[in-house]
Amino acid sequence: MASSLLSPYAPQTISINFVRGMLSGMTERGLPTTGLLAQAGIAGELLEHAGARITSDQYVTLFRNTCNHLDDECLGLLSRPFKRGSYALMAQSSLHAPDLQQAVLRIANTFALLQDDMTMELVGDHKLAGIALHFIDPRSASRSLFLHEYMLRSLWRLLDWLVGGRLPIARFDFAFEAPGDTVSHSDFFASPIAFNRPRSAFWFDARQLQSPLRVDEMALRDFLTDPQIKLRVPGPGVDEVSAKVRSHLHATKPAWPDLDATAVELFMSPASLQRKLAKEGVTFQTIKDELRRDLAITYLKTTAMSLKELADRLGFSESSAFQRAFKMWTGTAPGSYRR
Repeated sequence: MASSLLSPYAPQTISINFVRGMLSGMTERGLPTTGLLAQAGIAGELLEHAGARITSDQYVTLFRNTCNHLDDECLGLLSRPFKRGSYALMAQSSLHAPDLQQAVLRIANTFALLQDDMTMELVGDHKLAGIALHFIDPRSASRSLFLHEYMLRSLWRLLDWLVGGRLPIARFDFAFEAPGDTVSHSDFFASPIAFNRPRSAFWFDARQLQSPLRVDEMALRDFLTDPQIKLRVPGPGVDEVSAKVRSHLHATKPAWPDLDATAVELFMSPASLQRKLAKEGVTFQTIKDELRRDLAITYLKTTAMSLKELADRLGFSESSAFQRAFKMWTGTAPGSYRR
């Protein structure tokens, strides 16, 4: 695990809410989850802390082990298992389509053959095209909110891959009320999110339906090498200004440059940087705090650094300031989190 500290990319952490969602199918069936959590290095007590977070490595390990344990790529969330290899079959069915629209129709047909709970529908709204989920039994739509999020995320990543990573999303819609912690949805959904919608769907420029596919059999093999990562864990949004700020802060730690110095490095004025960040719905301080939080969680899990060393590495003047900040971020003291 130490290799994650040497990565050129800033580490990411994921809200414990998504862990609860991932395990909700097993929990509903009364199946034990303690062993799977332990295999991923996740303390069961973290499930009781609303602000807790885990590393993306832990999330991927838990996802992979849960799929293997159940032989179900939908994690027990459907009425019958979505057996391992189902996503590969969906991708394979679309591979030789002439454009994205035909690929979507082929994927939808394959999807309908593999499970009985929902259909995937191509819909339109003015200049936008959408992929919407239609639940055959309305009761199953409310049983697991995580299922809505998980399916939309997985389908979008598959379609995005088919057109070479060129399918920006205009909006994600969810057919349920906004949860208490909507901030954690930014872990997986960088685009705007709308709740209380008639159906769960994601929307994109309708002209993209005419896009040719940019993949072949060799690309499919590469893509499916580890679909848990490529389909379900967010990648760095390298084109966003916020991602560039985060990357710069990560590369220059422990100096932790301020907004003015960062603006200079990004070849823009401080005012311009602030405007662009505001347009993406974030602030410089938020990016800095979230990066320090993610680094702290990663260091606590993968190193034996003292809290004082951690505080120094993360740019805090003293250990007590770091401990207060960490508890504010996660609801847990760093010492307890490490144990």
